[in-house]
Amino acid sequence: MARCEVCGNDYDMSFEVHAQGAVHVFDSFECAVHRMAPVCEHCGVKVVGHGVQVGRNWFCCAHCARQEGEEAIVDRVGIPMQQGA
Repeated sequence: MARCEVCGNDYDMSFEVHAQGAVHVFDSFECAVHRMAPVCEHCGVKVVGHGVQVGRNWFCCAHCARQEGEEAIVDRVGIPMQQGA
């Protein structure tokens, strides 16, 4: 068993995350996200999806990046679905 570095729970199903040369131990994905996920520079939410990185800054979406002056960032634009498709 290993102790979660976020909540301290000593859990028989804990797991390790290896990132940037360090090993982290968690008892749940919730704790892993709490510790590991970057925070959007504009709105402050945890970036759990792909997000947008500009230099060393993370944003949850292109809209937030643009709100912070990163004008070149655009959202993915798909082909509109046809009616009845």
